[in-house]
Parts: sequence; structure tokens; C-alpha cells
Amino acid sequence: MQQIKLAIIYYSSTGANYQLSQWAAEAAREAGAEVKVLKVAELAPQAAIDSNPLWKEHAEATKDVPTATNDDLDWADAIIFSAPTRYGNLPAQMKQFLDGTGGLWSQGKLVNKVVSAMATAQNPHGGQEMTVQALYTTMHHWGAIIASPGYTDPVLFGAGGNPYGTSASVDNGKIKEDVQGAVKHQTRRTLTIAGYIKAGMGQGQNG
Repeated sequence: MQQIKLAIIYYSSTGANYQLSQWAAEAAREAGAEVKVLKVAELAPQAAIDSNPLWKEHAEATKDVPTATNDDLDWADAIIFSAPTRYGNLPAQMKQFLDGTGGLWSQGKLVNKVVSAMATAQNPHGGQEMTVQALYTTMHHWGAIIASPGYTDPVLFGAGGNPYGTSASVDNGKIKEDVQGAVKHQTRRTLTIAGYIKAGMGQGQNG
């Protein structure tokens, strides 16, 4: 099977979704994928960031993480998104990034990308599922292939059992549940499906 190119694109204010992205990257590299970990551009004013010590600390710690662009989407065979919920929806930073993909979409370059998503909130029922599904709505418009984890491994139950994508509750930037195994399973599943799609497209081009 050809090497899969995976873009892990996240937004994180205090570090939880950055941590989820790091676990995903670790699993992907273990599986032999070529990996990019990328953040979406920050839209909040510096004053807001500076007013929150955790936010300010995380922004400084990750200042060298590359910012995601449409070229990264074009490059990738598979994409894993990770973002906190904002009132049960996507944060503006992630929505802004997605809203900027119209050029690729109009050229059909997002069709058959294999995508999956993760989310966090302050509380276990704080909107994570809605946030993941809001992102998947955009993916349907792309014509992407959604690789949700479902209940394909027992590790998912220990992480809260979210079938749409790994989710976690966060306190002061720290993830409360043990979700590392679920993140890694979701990543491997995404890569497996991307491998099937890439192999099938290659056969179609050569057949």
C-alpha cells in the first residue's frame, strides 16, 4: 500500500486539541504515514490572549507550529481535524479556515479526501458531538469520505464512546479522560480507509 499523506489540522487555545493532535501524529508515524501537524490561524486579538495565562502560555509554546493552508489540503490524502466547541459549534478560527477552501472545492480537489474529527469542551456533554458533526457538514459539501470511529474497537468505550470522533472534557487546559488510545485508533482507522481509497483510485486510473 502506498504511503498515506496525513494533515492534522487543529485549533487550540489552551492546549488540549494540540495534545490530541500530537497523539494522532504519533500513531500516524508509527503506521508509516507522512504527517504534517498544522494549526489554523488565530483570529482573537492579542489582548484577549494575554488576558488568559493558559492561552498566552500555549500560544507562545506553539508559535513555531506551521499554519495550515489550502496547499496542505491539496497535498493530503487524509485529514484529521481537532477543535474545541464554541456553543456546540466550530470555533471561528476553524470555520474561517474552512470558509477559505472554496477555490479547492470549485476545482474538485477536495473530493474523496478521507477526513475525521475530534473535539473538546469543558463538560462531558458540552457540545463535542455537535462540533464534530458541524465539521462533517462541510465535509459532505466537499465530497469527502468521512472516517468516523463508530464502535470499531473496545478502547472507544473507555474514552466515552463517542462514535462520531474522539471527544474529551477539559479543565484548565488538561484533558480529564483517558482518550489517547481512542485517538490513536481513530487515526489508524482514518489511514486504513485512506489507503483503500488511494489504492482504488490508482487502479481506476490505470485500468
